[in-house]
Amino acid sequence: MFRWDVVWQNLFSSFFLQAAWTTLWISVVAQFCGVVLGLFLALMRMSRFPLLSGPARAYIWFFRGSPLLVQVLLLWDGLPKLVPSLLLPAFAVVLVAFSLNEGAYMAEITRAGITSVDPGQMEAAKSLGMRYALAMRRIVLPQAARVIVPPLGNEFNNMLKTTSIASVIGLQELTGTAEIFGSTNFTIFELLIVATFYYLLLTTLWGFVQGWIENRLDPNRRTKHDIQEKKSWTQRMLGFGTSRTTGTLVGRR
Repeated sequence: MFRWDVVWQNLFSSFFLQAAWTTLWISVVAQFCGVVLGLFLALMRMSRFPLLSGPARAYIWFFRGSPLLVQVLLLWDGLPKLVPSLLLPAFAVVLVAFSLNEGAYMAEITRAGITSVDPGQMEAAKSLGMRYALAMRRIVLPQAARVIVPPLGNEFNNMLKTTSIASVIGLQELTGTAEIFGSTNFTIFELLIVATFYYLLLTTLWGFVQGWIENRLDPNRRTKHDIQEKKSWTQRMLGFGTSRTTGTLVGRR
């Protein structure tokens, strides 16, 4: 029988708050490492030198083509067999596996953002005497950010939920905490409801942050605001009328 009292008793308990913090910091660190790694992989992937583009292609092929759970288990079970002296703790295995996996996806996202920028931007920067690295940092990447940020935000949203995979190796994030504490008195389902609440809370808060970031990067943000301010009441409500600033008829072409 489902017990609501167990849900309410554990909703704001200290061990679930600690588990939510563990989920959050693992997601942030792994996503940051994945973004940095993805940037270098994207540049290598776009290189005309096979010694750079070949390893990047192979890396992306492997980490995008194999399940993340398998990658975690390979590090957790396989690495100590290859190097017996190298036994990583659970959180380190999760961080390494998540970062390497996320780097492959961010590489393709970053590459798509860079290629969306007009090649003439790089040529113009080089004509001004900028080196490739400087032009990429000051000219290309700021423009590519408008394309990169939305899928990057979605990747972080997914990362918050993907941390549940860490429970298979005993890490006490949200899912692992629900399974460990729930197995003692057969209330796993109730505690999974609590874990789901925190997942929804974290992803919802991130949704607001992502929306704010995308709005700040929108090049038409101020233009839209100015147009809205210039419209009269009849123009906003009925679709025609006179502008308050210019006094011209805008409903007629």
